[in-house]
Amino acid sequence: MRKRAAVLCGAVVVVAGSFTALPADASTAQTSPTASAAKLTWKGCGTTDYPTLQCASLKVPLDHDNPHGRQITLALSRVPHTARKSQGPLLVNPGGPGGSGLSLAGFVASSLPKSVASQYDVIGFDPRGVGQSKPALDCKPGYFNPVRPDSVPSTPALEQANLTRAKSFAAACGQKYAGLLPYINTIQAVRDMDSIRAATGAPKTSYFGYSYGTYLGAVYAKLFPERVKRLVLDSIVDPTGVWYDDNISQDYAFNARHQALMAWIAKYDSTYKLGTDPAKIEAKWYAMRKALAKKPAGGKVGASELEDTFIPGGYYNGYWPYLAEAFAAYVNDHNSDPLVEAYDNFAAVDASGDNGYSIYTSVQCRDAAWPRDWNQWRKDNWAVYDKAPFMAWNNAWYNAPCAFWPTHYKHPVSIANHKLPPVLLFQATNDAATPYEGGATVHRLLARSSFVVEQGGGNHGITLSGNACLDKYLADYLASGQVPRSGGQIDAVCPKLPDPTPLSAKAATTSAGGSALHGMVGFHG
Repeated sequence: MRKRAAVLCGAVVVVAGSFTALPADASTAQTSPTASAAKLTWKGCGTTDYPTLQCASLKVPLDHDNPHGRQITLALSRVPHTARKSQGPLLVNPGGPGGSGLSLAGFVASSLPKSVASQYDVIGFDPRGVGQSKPALDCKPGYFNPVRPDSVPSTPALEQANLTRAKSFAAACGQKYAGLLPYINTIQAVRDMDSIRAATGAPKTSYFGYSYGTYLGAVYAKLFPERVKRLVLDSIVDPTGVWYDDNISQDYAFNARHQALMAWIAKYDSTYKLGTDPAKIEAKWYAMRKALAKKPAGGKVGASELEDTFIPGGYYNGYWPYLAEAFAAYVNDHNSDPLVEAYDNFAAVDASGDNGYSIYTSVQCRDAAWPRDWNQWRKDNWAVYDKAPFMAWNNAWYNAPCAFWPTHYKHPVSIANHKLPPVLLFQATNDAATPYEGGATVHRLLARSSFVVEQGGGNHGITLSGNACLDKYLADYLASGQVPRSGGQIDAVCPKLPDPTPLSAKAATTSAGGSALHGMVGFHG
């Protein structure tokens, strides 16, 4: 769930069981004034890909419990319905926290069958603090500039260097945004969503969220169950582990996906010439990591940046051929140029990434309790590293500012809900960013949900990404509310898409783009 190499990151325990039905700033959500009187003025902002896209802005309270206090501005996008009869708004969110949703409206509207998309006003939005919403946070520009200290704190000096970075980021956020940070959290964002609904004039809204967007949708449904028409959650956050425990679960899952990449490379030894034994190929990868820790490729891809570069492969296997090419070139030909190119494509952080990370930390550090004793982090992450080294410490440092965050934490919301209409859930069995257990848990907690599983799939964000079986269930549900029912723990199973094949010689010289969806959803969580 991170922006850029953006994963839910972390270590183990402390929030389990600490739930409240309605947290303090949500206790008046049903009765406090909303933006119902606001009027949205939509203007054309179409792009080549999405020519019918429209944009608007909406002022909302910084603190929804003080509706007449300071106002902030949300940036919205829309593809309007064209059918004679409208089903109302369909809010969409790509995840994060920190992901921009403006382009997602165009993507969803153009990817659904026209007969379905035409029935909805598909609305994207930049959540508070994100992208074109105002103000947009950027706590410490250039925080991820290379070359960072090695993520694995194998010496006291390395641990101290990484700790100093994390503390400095938390301090910078507190100094720049002291008046904003208490209100950058999931609950306030959810109440923003209801302000968007109210501003459209619709009594109910439908919602479609990926990754962290599934948690956003589940919390919205808890606070405003009577305002939900349809609810689709794809690649589902485990709400019982937000956020420290969830990050530990990710570490194990990403390690498994990294090993799946090694096995895929072994299958194509004739192309990559790295061997046919996945374990030996993995050893070569760690040898590459060790070498880069001493001499960064191109002066910017050190050990931590190498991890950043390969983590996206855990989100989307469409990146595997590019990563394998870079790996093979470095090991076999002593050529680091493809590795530097892969870093630039998949891991380098620009101003948008700085903004996304600022919101990621602001939301996650505020949403739930994190250990304030660094000894707890050290113990937990070394325990993870012993079994799943690939992302353990990289993930820990990504979240480490939460150990020093300048605002107090809130209690997570129990999303258990029996007041909703049928809900549709999608989950891949081998998803690393939001492991399978999260989907199974939410299926148990949402009384009328239907659970569709992509068997053997390992990508993060699985609908509208080429799997016709999954997309048929999605389209049927959005069109009519119809969901599959089996009477068992899983309501429908779809086979996964085939793994990619190596690039052709011509394709290998071009830059990697990935699918449109994974460009928006990938690296958020």
